[in-house]
Amino acid sequence: MPDADMTPFVSSSVESYSLANTDELVSLYDESFHLIDCTGKHRETYAVDTLVEATLWHIYPELLAPKSKSAVEFVVTSGLPRSIEIADTTTGDRRTLLIFRASNGIGVVEAESSSTRRETSSQSENDRALLLYHATHDVLTGLPNRRQFSDQLKAALPVPTGVRLALMQIDLDDFKPINDTLGHGAGDTVLKMAAERIRSVLGDRELAYRLAGDEFAVIQWKVDQPSEAERLADAIVNAFKEPFTVEDINVFVGASVGIAVAPADGNEIEQLMKAADIALYAAKTEGRGRGRTFSRSMLIVLEQREMLRRSLRTALQENQLFIEYQPLVNSKSAIVGFEALVRWRHPFGGIIPPSVFIPMAESDGLMSEIGQWVLGQACRAAMNWPSHFTLAVNLSPAEFLREGITDRVAQTIDAVGIRPERLELEVTESVLLERTTNNLDTLNTLNVLGVQISLDDFGTFYSSLSYLKNFPFDTIKIDKYFIKDLESDEKSQTIVRFIIALAHGLGMSVTAEGVETRGQAAWLFKEGCDRLQGYFLGAPMPAAAIQDFLRRASFAIL
Repeated sequence: MPDADMTPFVSSSVESYSLANTDELVSLYDESFHLIDCTGKHRETYAVDTLVEATLWHIYPELLAPKSKSAVEFVVTSGLPRSIEIADTTTGDRRTLLIFRASNGIGVVEAESSSTRRETSSQSENDRALLLYHATHDVLTGLPNRRQFSDQLKAALPVPTGVRLALMQIDLDDFKPINDTLGHGAGDTVLKMAAERIRSVLGDRELAYRLAGDEFAVIQWKVDQPSEAERLADAIVNAFKEPFTVEDINVFVGASVGIAVAPADGNEIEQLMKAADIALYAAKTEGRGRGRTFSRSMLIVLEQREMLRRSLRTALQENQLFIEYQPLVNSKSAIVGFEALVRWRHPFGGIIPPSVFIPMAESDGLMSEIGQWVLGQACRAAMNWPSHFTLAVNLSPAEFLREGITDRVAQTIDAVGIRPERLELEVTESVLLERTTNNLDTLNTLNVLGVQISLDDFGTFYSSLSYLKNFPFDTIKIDKYFIKDLESDEKSQTIVRFIIALAHGLGMSVTAEGVETRGQAAWLFKEGCDRLQGYFLGAPMPAAAIQDFLRRASFAIL
C-alpha cells in the first residue's frame, strides 16, 4: 500500500475514476500490479485491509489464467483497454472486468456480479470507463492529458504540512523543424517516442502528462526536494541525448525542464505553474537541453526583461537605436565593405545586446519596423563610402516572413539611390525552415532585383544541402563557432575546408566571421576563404568613424 503522504494525491486523481462513489467497484494498480487505491465498495467487497499484500493477482486470481494474463499484458504494452470475462472461483458467477492503462500502471472496473443485471451493468461500466479513459488521456502518446493534469494538480494543492511536491514543465527543443521538414506524421512519431523516453525514467510517485503539442509535465512526490526533482530533470534531459530514428533518418530533439517545488515556490496551482514556466524559460535562454530550478532571482530577471520589452516599443521613436558597422576584408587585405549591426542604448540600462532585444522585437511584431529603419539608415550611410563597397544587412526570420519584404527592399533602394548589387542581405537557415517554397520565391525575387543574398551562420543549424541546390546564394558565411579554435582543432579545420570547397564548387563566395587572431586570418586566406570579418580586422564602429578608419586601416596578414 502507498505511504500516507501519497494517498491524498492518488485518490484525488481523475484517473481514479470516481473513487469516492461507493456504488462502483474500481481499483488502481502500479506497474508491479500492487494495489494503490480503490473505491470504498471495492475495499469492503474484497476485504483489502485484511490482505498482507494486495495485488491484482490476490484480488482477481482468475486473471492468472494464461488467456486472461495475456490480455492484461496487452493493456500494459499497448495502452488500449480490454474487457475480460472471468468466473468467480467460489460462486461460479461470471463477471466482466474492464482493464485500462493508468498513468503509472493499470485500472480495473468491475461490473456488478448479479446475474440479472450482469449484461446491462457490464456494458454500462465498460462504456463509462472507456469514456473516462479517452477523456483523461492523450490519444497519441497514451499519457494523461492536460485535463487530468489540471485536476490532479488542483486537488493536490495546497500540499499538507511536511509534504513536498515538484512540478516539472518540459519543452522539446528543435521539434518544430521536424514537422516542417519531414511532415506531421514524423512529428507524431517523435512525440510518441518522446513520451516513452520520459516514461522510461519515471519511478515511484512520479507521473507524466502531455499538455499540448511538444509540451509535457511531470508531478513528483518526494521528500528531498529540490534534489529529487533535479535528479529526475537530469535523467529526462539525458534520455533525449540519443537521436530519434524516423523513416531511417536520425533527428535530434532535446528537452528543457523547468522545476518548481510546492509549497516553497507556490502552494496554489497558478503560482506553481508560473514558477515552473519561469524556470523553463531560464533553461531555454541559457542554452536549452538542461533543467533549471525556480529561484526568486529568475523572477527579477524576468521582470527586468518585461521592462525592457515595454521600453523597446518606444526605443525607435526616441532615437535609442543606432547602427555600428564592422569591416569586411578580402584576401588581398583590402576592405571591401561593412556589415550593419543594430544596437540599443537604453536610457537607464545602458547598451542592450542584440541577443537580448532582437528576440523581443521578433516576438512582439516590432522587427519589421526596426528592420526597415536599419535598412534605410544603413543604405544612406553606404552612399558616403567608396562606390564599390558592399553593405551587408541582416534580415531576421520575423522580418523576412512578413508579407511585402521584397516591396520594402525595392522601395528603399529606389528612395536612397544605392545600386542593388552593393546590398547584401543575410538570412539564416531558420528562415528557410518556416515555409520553404514561399521563402525561396522571396529570395528569387530579391535576386531578380539585383540584391546579393548571403546564407548566414552556415553549419550551426540543419545545413541542408537542398537549400544550396534550390537557391543560388551569392555567399555562405561560416559561423564563428568553427573559427574560434581553428588554429588547434583539426575537426574545425576539416569542416571549414569542406564549406569553402562546397561553396566554390557551387559558384558561391565564402565569408568567415568571428576572426580574432592573425593566425586564424592567415589560415583562412591560405585555404581560399574570400572575405573575413572579426575584431582582428576591425571592431564595429559608428558611421562617423568609418572615413578615419579607412585612412588608417592596414592589414599585413600573409
